[in-house]
Parts: sequence; C-alpha cells; structure tokens
Amino acid sequence: MERDTVAVYEARAEEWRDRRPARFLDAVRELAAATPPGAVSIDLGCGAGLHLPSLPRPVVALDAAHAMVALARAEAPDAWPVQADLEALPFRRGALGAGWARASYLHVRNERLPFALADLHRALAVGAPVHLVLHTGDASGPLPRDDFPGRFFSAWRVDALVDVLIGAGFDPETVAVDDDDPFWVEARITRARTLPDTVGPGMRLLVCGLNPSVYAADAGVGFARPGNRFWPAALAAGIVRRDRDPRAALTADGVGMTDLVKRATPRADALSRDEYRAGLARVERLVRWLRPRAVCFVGLAGWRAAVDRKAVAGVQPLSLGGRPVYVMPNTSGLNARIPVAALADHLRAAAVLADAAATT
Repeated sequence: MERDTVAVYEARAEEWRDRRPARFLDAVRELAAATPPGAVSIDLGCGAGLHLPSLPRPVVALDAAHAMVALARAEAPDAWPVQADLEALPFRRGALGAGWARASYLHVRNERLPFALADLHRALAVGAPVHLVLHTGDASGPLPRDDFPGRFFSAWRVDALVDVLIGAGFDPETVAVDDDDPFWVEARITRARTLPDTVGPGMRLLVCGLNPSVYAADAGVGFARPGNRFWPAALAAGIVRRDRDPRAALTADGVGMTDLVKRATPRADALSRDEYRAGLARVERLVRWLRPRAVCFVGLAGWRAAVDRKAVAGVQPLSLGGRPVYVMPNTSGLNARIPVAALADHLRAAAVLADAAATT
C-alpha cells in the first residue's frame, strides 16, 4: 500500500473510527453464511474493526497501520491481529477460507493490484468466497475534498476490474457499481482452482502459457510438472535466476506470466477454439494496459487457434496490443522430442525481441 496513506491512518485512527460507521453489514453476513464451518476468515484492511463482530470465527484482523490493529483488538478481542501490507500477505498457501476487504485494496495502485490479488489467491483455499469493495471511476490519485487528506485511491471501471479478477485466478460472481452509492463497486468472487497472473509494470517479457494444468494449479506454479521443461529452459536461457518461482521471475527478472485460458485442465487439448479466442482478447487488453516489451506464447496451439492457423515458431508478423509476439513450441513433457537446449534458444530469441523493442 501507499506509505503516505498508511501514515494518515496511523495518525488519525481514532478520528476515523468515530467518523466512519460500519456499512455493508448485510454483505458481511452474506459472506459469513458462505464461509465453510471452521475456516479462517480475514478482514483485509480491517481499520477499526467494525466489521469483525459479523465475520465468522476464527477471524484475522489485518491492517497496515498499527494504530488500526490496536483499535480492532479492542473491538474484537478474540480476533487474531496482524499488521501487514496487502501486497505482502504473511500467510501460508491455502490458509484462509474467506476474505472481506471493504475499501482497502483501493489504496493499492492500479498497476500493482494484479500482483496483490495473486498474493491473496495464494493465501486462500480453493472455493473461498471473497467480497471486495473498491472505488469506481476513471481517475486514480488523491480525492478532491477528502476529509482525511493525503490518501491515494485507485479507481476502476467494472470491465477492467473483471479482467484483473479473472487474471488473478478468481471467478467473478457479481461485479457491479453499488445501486445506492455509485462511488463504490462491489465484487463477490470465489478463489478458483487455477493459477493467478504474476504481472506488473515494467515487464521485460510476458510469458503466456496455454492454460494451467490441474497439477500446476494445485502447486501454485506454472509449468510445475516435473516433466515440463520450461523452467530448465528459462534458467539455461538466462531470463530467470530462480527455479519455479514466478514471483521472483517478475520482481527480480522482469518476466511476467499469464495464460490464454485460466481454466485448469489435465491436458491443454481439452480447450476449445472459443476459449482460446476469448482468452486472447483478455491477454491483449492486459498487454495494452501494462505494456511489456514483448509477449512470448509457449505452445503453438493457442496462437494457431486464436490468430493464425499456419503460424510457425518464431517472431510473428502480427503484434498483440501493440507489442511484438514470439511463439515457441510447447515445453510439456509430451513434446519431449524438442530438447531443453532448443527451448532455451527460443526463450533467448524472445528476450532479444523484447530488448530490441525497448530501443524503438
């Protein structure tokens, strides 16, 4: 979260509590009813803890401001207090069973929200319900006439937010502007059995797989199956420095990862041409927004199904979202006739394409 925003909440926590009554209580109760018995729920950005009494137990009260965590402890002494940033959640994989986030992720910059939600996806169990309340609009930044000045707000159009939620590995049930107050957009979503995108600003290369395997979705890492040669090839090509670590690939090496289709399947041949085409449209919007230097599609099947049925591996004549495209063979163990060294050559060529695009 933005440090200046956290500082405002640290300095004015009690005033905030006294001037901001709890809202959306019906939605909190709806989330509580959908939470599996005994699952750990969490109030993400709990503030003074006014929603905590309505959330199921056990419950975590998380906020980036220590002063807010202290107020939340007073409001709900049985809650588990955690001071932490929404962009760096301190939970093991699958630890949480439900999430409530009212007006908290709106303090995360737009271009960093996909990575923050990928972290939330990691911390949630498959099927966990989540309720997000964010700010709707077109302009991000400080609000005019803010009675707690100094805070940053990200604003979202509904269609753009839906893309981010799907990319982050969630099934959107409803995403809509609040009927009573058009300042807010509410999202009721479920943690899907898939992989989240690991994407952000300043990417050197965006790697796009066909879709997650069920094995990879459960492992939380793309191309995770032992027979898949993507990570050995990426290490050999020098485009990443850590094995099977997509977060480090993005933050340390500038290599983002997404999929044409988010639905996890045992094999990619279970996907339809319509799924590929719909997925390509989402990826194109992602590319136009975050502007990676180049995009590398791993596996010819998706590009052939959605764009050019006669495509061959290499640089493509068509761009995507205004960025150059490289298509390489599938790294699956089912394509073992292509050695790791050849796959590494393709990834090097994609990186060269990206670096050349940075100078134009």
